[in-house]
Amino acid sequence: MNFGFVKHLFYGLYLTNTHALRLRRMRDPMEKKRERLAYAKRQLGGLGISVVVDNPEKIPENGQYLLMSNHRSIIDPPIIEIALEHTDIYGLWVSKKELYNSPFFGMFVRHGGSVLLDREQDQMGGFFADVKAGVQAGSSIFIFPEGTRNKSDAPLGDFKGGSRIIAMKNRLPILPVYIKTHAGDTLQAAIRDDKTPRTIHVEFGDVIPYKGREDLQEVYRERFGL
Repeated sequence: MNFGFVKHLFYGLYLTNTHALRLRRMRDPMEKKRERLAYAKRQLGGLGISVVVDNPEKIPENGQYLLMSNHRSIIDPPIIEIALEHTDIYGLWVSKKELYNSPFFGMFVRHGGSVLLDREQDQMGGFFADVKAGVQAGSSIFIFPEGTRNKSDAPLGDFKGGSRIIAMKNRLPILPVYIKTHAGDTLQAAIRDDKTPRTIHVEFGDVIPYKGREDLQEVYRERFGL
């Protein structure tokens, strides 16, 4: 455990809980969006990481979507928040129970805007009800369809079931996003040396209709040439 890791661990813990306390007092979704963006910029800025969307013309300015992104790093949510900076799109993150109970991220996840996914439950009715309530309140839903971080050498892991169901039940068009840069490797390099500027590139794909019958993983791969 080197000095850079310890420094960023404590700085990240400070940022996460400072912004979580602010988020706990907020009720307006757009106010939460601005707070999450501020957190993302401070977190990645402290690591010397910037985010560039390679095709900004593809980013919708507003609307409700099921946003799907690949997942290789714990900094993927801040990356998405920054990529959506100049939009009115606010989403609830689908978050696993482990994150809700995490001493590091727990308070931020619970108050920052999320829907709890507990895969250990026999029934998923409560999860889908929470998603529906969020959509009816005007929120999008943000999800990592791989279900967990992809730690393999493959550019994309297998999608878990459920994304298409969420989209169809709530009539949400699907907005695919691909984090092109290996964010996990970038994070590790930044922890070792935060003085060297690094850039993470993101690409948006064409919106996928929620009524489609195609396999979402195959459509996602086709959108980004994977």
